[in-house]
Amino acid sequence: MKITIVGAGSVGSHLAKMLRSSSNEITVIDDDKKRLQQLASMADVVTVEGHPTSVQVLKDSDVANADLFVAVYPRSMQDVNVLSALMAKKLGAAKVIARINDEDYLTSDNKLLFKEMGIELMFYPEKIASDEIVDNLRHSTRTETMDFAHGKLQVAIFKLEEESQVLDMQLAEFAAMVKQDSGVSFRVIAISRNGKTVIPRFDTKFQYHDLVYVIAKREGIPALMRYFGENSSDVNKVMIYGGGPIAEMVARSLSTRISSVKLLESDKDKCIELSERLEKVQVSHGDARNSDFLLEEGIKDYNAFVALTDNDETNILACVAARRFGVERTIAEVENIEYAKLAEDLGVDVVINKKLITAGRIFRFTLSGKARFVKYVSGTEAEILEYTVAQNSRITKTELKNMNFPSNAIIGGVIRGNDSFIAVGDTVIEAYDRVVVFASEDTVKEVDAFFR
Repeated sequence: MKITIVGAGSVGSHLAKMLRSSSNEITVIDDDKKRLQQLASMADVVTVEGHPTSVQVLKDSDVANADLFVAVYPRSMQDVNVLSALMAKKLGAAKVIARINDEDYLTSDNKLLFKEMGIELMFYPEKIASDEIVDNLRHSTRTETMDFAHGKLQVAIFKLEEESQVLDMQLAEFAAMVKQDSGVSFRVIAISRNGKTVIPRFDTKFQYHDLVYVIAKREGIPALMRYFGENSSDVNKVMIYGGGPIAEMVARSLSTRISSVKLLESDKDKCIELSERLEKVQVSHGDARNSDFLLEEGIKDYNAFVALTDNDETNILACVAARRFGVERTIAEVENIEYAKLAEDLGVDVVINKKLITAGRIFRFTLSGKARFVKYVSGTEAEILEYTVAQNSRITKTELKNMNFPSNAIIGGVIRGNDSFIAVGDTVIEAYDRVVVFASEDTVKEVDAFFR
């Protein structure tokens, strides 16, 4: 696939490296020579120096023959992204996508307006990150979860600590124990262990500090939590550190749902601005890395702590401090992917990364068109995909056990009409089913071929 990316910033560079690894032909446009040189030193891409709203620059980049055009200039450059995407469409690009920073653009009427003009997708990474955080806090477990088909199926991620009763147990033994105790239908779709992603077999043993990815019906998750050493707890008081766009959106959304939201910000002027815009939110000035300050602000009374400053180290350390005071659930924005594992090792429950969120939304456009949802999972080298099954596609031809499905991928669950169930060897996938798949990065294209 021929892909043109506008913007060699952090999001654009990550996209270029990720999409290039999938054997795509990538061209990156930017008017910052240093950013282009830095990207070219890390990824095998074609770079074009120039402003992306220049007709000549777009023509020189051969956007007329692009299968996909992605405009991801920095958040403050929304107009450049929208204009360059519209120009690329008129010049002949097959599909165009633009990053925005205005929630008003995402209303139904406005999305339809831009779609009629030719922009297939507009995405606001900060808004998507905010929605993920609020959704996570809505669930009764501190572990990260993903919903499919409005929650009919859920993927939950459990970290095995000393109190987990499944340590050193084989997967087959665990499955038998759960079936006997509660009858819950589930499937362990992956284990992240020491930075490696393992597709488990029946004789795979659970180990200390494993991240275990489990798919089950929503009502089955609470029963599974007990085995993994998790306790159910509802969140009604949240403390947020940081006053950027994500923090403000999270605070505004939570303030209409729970009893108490407090926002901490180290910039005094920003505190004043936020206190004027967020009527139902308490805003305090201070540094959340300071234990005395956290105690003064009543940290021990809060169920959850969310760190959303623009500094990864600050977010991680603030979450560590909050956990030390007994806060049950912590969430940190961590943009340096190499820090994600560190954050998890230090006890951060959920890591939010805008680049990974964005990558999942855009990567879907490089697949067959049957992929409804793609999510890159922090702590792994894999994605979770949701497919709508096409008529006569390969995946419908026989039982899963006879399918010769890629060894580094696994089908976890199926949504069929109003029903949902866990896939097993005897399962036969039918046309129009929605199927949840866990696949390593290097297997995604092979998996995609089964659903064409």
